[in-house]
Amino acid sequence: MNKIVVFCGSSVGFNPIYKEAAIALGNYFAENKIGLVYGGAKIGIMGVLSNTILAQNGEVIGVIPKLLEKEEVLHTDVQEMIVCKTMSERKVIMSKLVDGYITLPGGFGTLDELFEALTLGQLHIEQKPIGLLNVNGFFDAILLQLDKMVEEGYLKQDNRNLLITSNSVPELMKKMQQYTAPKISHVIQKVVS
Repeated sequence: MNKIVVFCGSSVGFNPIYKEAAIALGNYFAENKIGLVYGGAKIGIMGVLSNTILAQNGEVIGVIPKLLEKEEVLHTDVQEMIVCKTMSERKVIMSKLVDGYITLPGGFGTLDELFEALTLGQLHIEQKPIGLLNVNGFFDAILLQLDKMVEEGYLKQDNRNLLITSNSVPELMKKMQQYTAPKISHVIQKVVS
């Protein structure tokens, strides 16, 4: 994988373990020459991750909507900053630039981005690996909810399996590199044809 988008928070949270995870992921990207595409801020987990990569001369591309350009602290040291009109346009631009997705801890925006990527995978609009770095069990409740959705008939197990999870950066990256997208279903094939 050449470039990966990382969805993550504009806050560092209360527990330093999340900052440490962002540093570990940033180091992995820099050491393996993987470019980062992210939300464009120099604050929070976004800032920790981007600064870790930049400190090692790694590639960082920010994508930020105009409405957040003033409110968030725009990272001026990245190699490329794309300013777009809307949050929706931001996700489309990010998707076009990358070979996969990773989610770190964050808030509503982070979850919105994760679930949009999963929806694109479910509909076979994209066939990129979608990883979740489950640091300190941060996403355990969400993973249980996904399992409940399968149990209650609202989510197919094949679609649940689109989400690749690990609490370890090397293991997550290995799983993502080994990912094979599921074959398109006949129902989806008829819809997208």
